[in-house]
Amino acid sequence: MEAATVDTAINLSVLCGPCSTAPELRVLESGTRLATLSVRCPAGAAGNERATSVPVTVWDPPAWIDTLEPGEAVVVVGRLRRRFYQRPGGVGSRVDVEAEMIGRARDRRRIDAALRRALAALEALG
Repeated sequence: MEAATVDTAINLSVLCGPCSTAPELRVLESGTRLATLSVRCPAGAAGNERATSVPVTVWDPPAWIDTLEPGEAVVVVGRLRRRFYQRPGGVGSRVDVEAEMIGRARDRRRIDAALRRALAALEALG
């Protein structure tokens, strides 16, 4: 059996769920704001499996992120990133979703627009 080839590829993540923890906000030396948070998502499509907490990074987050509380539902559209860092004993790594858009789940207009962009990216694959 011959392996299928992939002519195009896409790195797209869409998460919807409650925040596991309040966002951690930092200002880097460059002045860039950075928020990190976790979104709790069901592990299975049916939603009946154990949930997993997915780490999310938001560069230059919107101001409302400061008021986001654990349990508040958000939608994140972004891409998976693997980050490497130095730690005692060697190099460590972490995988997270780098948000291109984050919105409160109740903000339907913003969420619908982001999901349309995500769907258009998938449809472009053919």
